[in-house]
Amino acid sequence: MAASAASLLSRLQSRAAPQLGRSLASHAHGEEGSARLWKALTFFVALPGVAVSMLNVFLKSQHAEHERPEFVAYPHLRIRSKPFPWGDGNHTLFHNSHLNPLPTGYEED
Repeated sequence: MAASAASLLSRLQSRAAPQLGRSLASHAHGEEGSARLWKALTFFVALPGVAVSMLNVFLKSQHAEHERPEFVAYPHLRIRSKPFPWGDGNHTLFHNSHLNPLPTGYEED
């Protein structure tokens, strides 16, 4: 019984495999419709989406006030085991003196 079920299963798989391969191959080659679809999606969905996102960020940044958080000297933050290889060794690469504190506190107090 198990042998007949296994042979039936193998016959079904051998019949389905070539048909599956042919259907996938027909979609992979030479369909200009899919290229036209992706071009249309790029111009009518992706680019307007990027433009709307950029406009949103621009408008939100116009009236945003950045308040500096209060400095708390936590011992596990701002550890300098060795100095940075630029500047005085205490400032990070993109240091903002208004928003980024040093291990001892803000520079502009």
